[in-house]
Amino acid sequence: MYFIAVYPPQEIIDEVKVFKTDLALDYGNSKALNNDAHITLFPPFSRDLELESDIHTAFQKIDTHIPPFEIMLNGFGSFPNPKNPVLYVKPEFNENLNQLHQHVIRQFSFNKYSFSPHMTVGYRDLTFENYLKAWEIYQDKEYKTSFLVDKILLLRHDGKWTPVAEKYLSEK
Repeated sequence: MYFIAVYPPQEIIDEVKVFKTDLALDYGNSKALNNDAHITLFPPFSRDLELESDIHTAFQKIDTHIPPFEIMLNGFGSFPNPKNPVLYVKPEFNENLNQLHQHVIRQFSFNKYSFSPHMTVGYRDLTFENYLKAWEIYQDKEYKTSFLVDKILLLRHDGKWTPVAEKYLSEK
């Protein structure tokens, strides 16, 4: 499995882990603790390891001629799907992030999905009942920070997600 993402600095990963820990302890949602906070640009996909060089080639072809930009994280949002609810830290709308996503899907166009930037706090083993309880607290909870996006990462799953390539953003 592979995916492409933007990661915040460790300080924000640690801050978001506090929310994930709260959901694990108070709402029975431990799965989110397995992954560090990130914003997915292209969701997980399967490829044989023998094809990894093709994935790297496509990754390196992504147009990253976008100046580094700041993402503002502001509060929480959710996807209230009864079968698979998600609670997340909400990034404010960012045209540069949307442009970066468009550049990614030019190279990785085999998997259509809707792009809803978010930084997951709770999902997978979060029951809808516990999601509703958590959302009562988190919908008005304040959390505001920002970080500079200056690179994208390609990650591979080998028991855990491990970065296998990175590509820096740059002026045109």
